[in-house]
Amino acid sequence: MNKLYIGNLSPSVTAEDLKTLFGERKLPLAGQVLLKSGYAFVDFPDQNWAIKAIESLSGKVELHGKVIEVDYSVPKKLRSRKIQIRNIPPHLQWEVLDGLLAEYGTVENVEQVNTDTETAVVNVTYANKEQAKMAIEKLTGHQLEEYSFRVSYILDVDAAPPSPAPRSRRGGRQSRDQGAPQPSFSGSTGASRYKQHDFPLRMLVPTQFVGAIIGKEGLTIKNVTKQTQSKVDIHRKENAGAAEKPISIHSTAEGCSSACCMILEIMQKEADETKAADEIPLKILAHNSLVGRLIGKEGRNLKKIEQDTGTKITISSLQDLTIYNPERTITVKGSIGACCKAEVEIMKKLREGYENDIAAINQQTNLIPGLNVNALGIFSTGLSVLPPASGPRGAAMATTTGYSPFLSHSSYLSGLYGIPPANAVTHQHSQAPEQEVVYLFIPTQAVGALIGKKGQHIKQLARFAGASIKIAPAEGPEASERMVIITGPPEAQFKAQGRIFGKLKEENFFSPKEEVKLEAHIKVPSSAAGRVIGKGGKTVNELQNLTSAEVIVPRDQTPDENDEVFVKIIGHFFASQTAQRKIREIVQQVRQQEQKHQQ
Repeated sequence: MNKLYIGNLSPSVTAEDLKTLFGERKLPLAGQVLLKSGYAFVDFPDQNWAIKAIESLSGKVELHGKVIEVDYSVPKKLRSRKIQIRNIPPHLQWEVLDGLLAEYGTVENVEQVNTDTETAVVNVTYANKEQAKMAIEKLTGHQLEEYSFRVSYILDVDAAPPSPAPRSRRGGRQSRDQGAPQPSFSGSTGASRYKQHDFPLRMLVPTQFVGAIIGKEGLTIKNVTKQTQSKVDIHRKENAGAAEKPISIHSTAEGCSSACCMILEIMQKEADETKAADEIPLKILAHNSLVGRLIGKEGRNLKKIEQDTGTKITISSLQDLTIYNPERTITVKGSIGACCKAEVEIMKKLREGYENDIAAINQQTNLIPGLNVNALGIFSTGLSVLPPASGPRGAAMATTTGYSPFLSHSSYLSGLYGIPPANAVTHQHSQAPEQEVVYLFIPTQAVGALIGKKGQHIKQLARFAGASIKIAPAEGPEASERMVIITGPPEAQFKAQGRIFGKLKEENFFSPKEEVKLEAHIKVPSSAAGRVIGKGGKTVNELQNLTSAEVIVPRDQTPDENDEVFVKIIGHFFASQTAQRKIREIVQQVRQQEQKHQQ
């Protein structure tokens, strides 16, 4: 995707003219200039350089009396569903971009591209080429916050007809080299034996020590990977000029810890020899969605790790989260041995939180038939349920060996960011899905943030989720909570409630040490209330054990005009969702039994 088309060239332009132009602009070419009559093709080392060339040259540079055009070189047969949008405002909220992209079709995938530009760049995959074409037509030149979008087709290799498999000798058997492991990405070193769906350790290291970590001709880092049986990615080319660089370590938990300790020792030795610093802290990067569980209630988990390891641990502020950076920095200070012990405990907590989320996601997939949970964007910027794949800090790397284990090869989403593809939600029957109503209670002071300026946010949220979202009037001037009434099918409930949970965390209505827990009410037929409770409270107790949510069925309720009563559910997002689905499952069973009895 790094081959560019140079158009509107004067007949007098030579290949040397183009080489000189790129040299003057400090744009390194990865090959020769292929010059044709009136146009040319050039290759760049990576997508970042290609974007720089497009942004700095297209429509801005005159060569031999003609203003040149620069864009991706994409053959017509590969112009299908994938487009790139550049010059996006850097502080744009994800839900605003969600709504805008959804106006032109069903978005299957959005990947943020890591660049050195001040503005954001995303690669977008639509459900079909007609939608992508419309998006290009409508979004090219689109003005948003005084920024004008620039949009291009990018290569869609899935659109190309499959090439016939090469015939091999000896009765069609593959040669010994076919199917062998491929070399790892450039800039990464080490074994490729870690599991496809691993949980990498992410570190931040001072840029001044990167050379020492790599070593002469890469010998030092090769030694680290060999001894620890790990794969180490040093993202040294990213964020030019930054004081710190991210490192991703892929291995078993023990392998990651061993590599981390070796890197700390290398840095400390370099610091001692150069007298650069007295003590080198360990800095671990963790996705914000996991940090609350690391901290624990009232900070208990973190305090225990500090006491057990003799370290001082601090965590960067939520205010540091941006469209580029959904990770927070956990800084550990102490001796190298103490920092290594703390790393083991910190990563243990992060892995537990991650695995619990995966289990909850798998459970949700089973509870809502046909629901493609990994394609549902449920949180706003930096606050998604799961971290993005490991890569340069804040960048969504389109790799199948990244951090999001439930994502398919063809659909990489930055931590659940995206809109469900056309086949994301299917139903076993052709009839419309049943509309559900959920009453979600949020802090009164959060109402303004949820509504947004002139109601913009709540409208975008409703459109994104495909649900009706209304905020009930306050019960009194001193009311501490307001009721949000959400009406829609199961997948709309999942998306709307998820975004609301995320919004409250993002806007700091819950402290960094708190996990967002909200109370939700759903109505059930009075005839089913007893089944939800179970004999001696057995069912409701099982529900609470299964979901980690608090489930309450008030016993002294008077049924409403529809002969329904409330069930209260209190818990974090996945706990609440699982409890809601399980309760509706019980209600459905009661209804089916009543129908059989009537027949």
